[in-house]
Amino acid sequence: MTVKNKKPEQHAGADWAQQAWLWPLEATRLALNTYAQWFADQKPVPSPAPDQVPLAWAMPNVVTLQLPSMRLREFSRGSSAQQPVLVCAPYALHGALIADFAPGHSLVQALQEGGVNRIYVTDWCSATPEMRYLSIDNYLADLNVAIDEIGAPVDLVGLCQGGWLSLVYAARFPGKVRRLVLAGTPVDVSTPSELSKMVAALPQQAFEQMVQQGDGIVSGEHMLRIWNAPFSQDDVEAVLQRSLGDGSDEAQVLLDRFERWDRATLDLPGTYYLEVTERVFRQNLIARGRLVALGRRIDLSEVRVPVFLLAGEDDIVVPRDQAFATARLLGTQPAWLERASEPCDHLSLFMGRKVLSHSWWRIARWLQADIGDVAGAKISA
Repeated sequence: MTVKNKKPEQHAGADWAQQAWLWPLEATRLALNTYAQWFADQKPVPSPAPDQVPLAWAMPNVVTLQLPSMRLREFSRGSSAQQPVLVCAPYALHGALIADFAPGHSLVQALQEGGVNRIYVTDWCSATPEMRYLSIDNYLADLNVAIDEIGAPVDLVGLCQGGWLSLVYAARFPGKVRRLVLAGTPVDVSTPSELSKMVAALPQQAFEQMVQQGDGIVSGEHMLRIWNAPFSQDDVEAVLQRSLGDGSDEAQVLLDRFERWDRATLDLPGTYYLEVTERVFRQNLIARGRLVALGRRIDLSEVRVPVFLLAGEDDIVVPRDQAFATARLLGTQPAWLERASEPCDHLSLFMGRKVLSHSWWRIARWLQADIGDVAGAKISA
């Protein structure tokens, strides 16, 4: 995939970055009637080229725990007595590098500059054939192991689909989460979005067929082949919220890095993928209070910790109304609930320079505020 000039008809009302986030569902739609023939035509995926080795992380970190589903990365510096913050990255299109993409475009860096020094990130692993039967419960259980390793309670920061997983975890283990940040997080999909509408438009058999054709694995590489929409320099500039047309070395490095990041998709376990599409997006079980996780029904009204909701005003994946609709499902008292919206799309919530220096700085200060300050006054923007 290469950077190309933008064509007016290319995006059909939604920019590349937002459409790309929908890749597993869009790919299923496109492949529904031709999947068997498509798989028959495929050749083995070649080994990565030398320039396609995993991208380095922007901020220094160490892997403190290795589980089949994740590497727990620690970005801590300074005092170990500070309240730990765990960023739960989404397990969907790309890896956890979305939280630490590049200097100046790193959520981890933004939190550090806001005074948060003890930070961990869930670096979810691409699924192997042995992982094909891993379920939502497996990922919740491993998240629980990671939090026990860090030391509960933690401040849990959920990004997109890592947000609903974080919220379910907070409801399942209320004593282990002190505060909760949900950024661009789909929960109540009765408030429509492109993501929820796309899932609803497809029969569940379509998703099952894709998993069967992949021998229990949803292949990111195969999905990228099906849905290979090129991105333009304008697309990257919109996501990163900066101009990259000056011909500088820094601009070229960011463009090249974004291209490599875009191609580095993750494979998903078929069981997990089917559960997410059916239970979270088709049946809306989290919002309806009917999801059972690790043997217990999840009741969001039992989440009473301080919560910060962050949304993008131009987000078609998780629109602002859907992101903010989560508030009415919680047991959090109004004085402990914060909301912020940014004039941006979905990916910019995690990688955009302006969002990181504004709302994420605000979130960093909110995470460090005394509970009395949180309850008695809004954190200044």
